Amino acid sequence: NGAQRGMHSGLREERGSRGISGDRRALGTMAKRVAVVLAGCGVFDGSEIHEASAVLVQLSRDGAEVYAPNIPQMHVVDHVKGQPTPEQRNVLVESARIARGNIKDLATLDVKELDALIIPGGFGVAKNLSTWATQGKNCSISKEVEEVLRAFHAAHKPIGLCCISPVLAAKIFPGCEVTVGHDTECEQWPYAKTAEAMKELGCRHINSQVSQVHVDHRNLLVSTSAFMCNAPVHQIHDGVGRMVQEVLRLA
Repeated sequence: NGAQRGMHSGLREERGSRGISGDRRALGTMAKRVAVVLAGCGVFDGSEIHEASAVLVQLSRDGAEVYAPNIPQMHVVDHVKGQPTPEQRNVLVESARIARGNIKDLATLDVKELDALIIPGGFGVAKNLSTWATQGKNCSISKEVEEVLRAFHAAHKPIGLCCISPVLAAKIFPGCEVTVGHDTECEQWPYAKTAEAMKELGCRHINSQVSQVHVDHRNLLVSTSAFMCNAPVHQIHDGVGRMVQEVLRLA
């Protein structure tokens, strides 16, 4: 009805005028423009929402430019049952849920206009941004995602990675240093075999705790384990927060 249309129109106007930028830019002070690349919405088939939110909260005083590739998801998972469904969804459209609609097609990203790149985790990184979920170390990476990663790396601009997303760097940048937590599987570290696969790619994996980050100064990579660890949300937020702050410092 007319009232609903008016309400949604007002929401679009507010969203468009404010975006996901923050205090420093509004005050005219030096703020960093950071690209945040999402992979959908939801841990089992997209970006991990707590991790993505933690990144955006940390960047709210600077400026986050949110992007996602305009591609179909590998599949859609019922997050109650943990099982795939027959649905088909689009990565950009789903990622827009996290970005409150303020999102751009990854194909439009211009590295010259940005200071840094951050990619939160979630199975979408391994399913939509790459084929790591089905092919492991023999995976391929989405052409657009690989081009963006290589562009930031070539421009000597920092890249922040958390949870499973460090596998992207391990695949593209041989010899790089990253962390996904621990390399010995246990109840606290259920995905530790990921570290072993990364080592087989020639990557140096650094064991770390969930609240810690590792900085590869040569490649300007900042990584933290996030939900690769079976840890409470506040500890995940602490580690992601340190990752973002280190990226901003390097930028």
